[in-house]
Amino acid sequence: MDREAFVDLGAITANVAALCELVRGSQVLAAVKADGYGHGMVPAARAALAGGAGWLGVADLDEAVALRRAGITAPVLCMMTFGDPAEAVRHGIDLAAGSAGYLATVEAAAVRAGVEVRLHLKADTGLSRGGATAADWPGLVAAALDAQAHGSVRVTGLWSHFACADIPGHPSIAAQLAAFADAVAVAEKAGVTPEVRHIANTAAALTVPESRYDLVRFGGAVYGLSTLPGGAPSWLRPVMTLRARLAMVKRVPAGTGVSYGHRYVTSRETTLGLVPLGYADGVPRGAAGLPLVSARGRRWPIAGTVCMDQFVVDFGDEPAVAGDEVVLFGPGDAGEPTAQEWGERLGTISYDIATGIGARVPRGYPEGKD
Repeated sequence: MDREAFVDLGAITANVAALCELVRGSQVLAAVKADGYGHGMVPAARAALAGGAGWLGVADLDEAVALRRAGITAPVLCMMTFGDPAEAVRHGIDLAAGSAGYLATVEAAAVRAGVEVRLHLKADTGLSRGGATAADWPGLVAAALDAQAHGSVRVTGLWSHFACADIPGHPSIAAQLAAFADAVAVAEKAGVTPEVRHIANTAAALTVPESRYDLVRFGGAVYGLSTLPGGAPSWLRPVMTLRARLAMVKRVPAGTGVSYGHRYVTSRETTLGLVPLGYADGVPRGAAGLPLVSARGRRWPIAGTVCMDQFVVDFGDEPAVAGDEVVLFGPGDAGEPTAQEWGERLGTISYDIATGIGARVPRGYPEGKD
């Protein structure tokens, strides 16, 4: 292991089991989009299903089809509304539509395939991203019911997404809940009988119980992460550990410039260690100078500019040697940084850190699992 993102699949299963218990009475969707938030989509999906998730959620059509090709038969919701849905239709994927235009695309694919597509209608309740506005919603509902009458689609879900659920108490949360209730009422009055209504993401499910409805979409929480202030609750365990081994160690004299631009210069004779991870692997360049590396039982700052493929740590007189393990983030058990800390120190979120780990960093799993 020269470099590795180790993924504790047992932690995913345990996290999902705990989340299912928290929202008992609502079904749980585990979001495995973006390669399972960087953890590996298929292994994460299997681990989440083992924990009790009844659904899987993806962003795009290719992700949905990849799950089916991996032999996963659980319900899969594709949440974004673009692209040709023909193959996803053939694989029995639940699709979303937030406009009459994309509904027509889905309907045409269903007719060509000779199947009935399960469809979730999306309302824009205040995020101003995907979904039909309040003005467009009745038209979308009517078009969907017309397609349903022709046997090409079946409206099985009504849904929306929060804008500010990770800002507890934000007034938009209550406003969006009210707008979603109105959208559901309009659809049901028109004749829609949904199997599931869903608006809650991780932050809402954890802090706004009334948002849970029939189905809760957990994303970061599956992986022990959250965008709430302070991160995920302690009963959720961070799943990924990003680690590497020192590729080289050398002694250098005082006054030695380190890395591009010589933004770091040694103040005394010291030991430098080379870590084979860089910004191409997802280590942000902004981490230079921050104590976000754990090795030999303590924290160390990154010395100088983070390069594309590597960075340097100044170990002082610590007897570091090539092959020593360096941990960038993990669950925090041994005092190592967490993805939450990386996000906070760099002015971003833990999701950004985890999903940014590049494809050339091997994902490691417990022995015998993948």
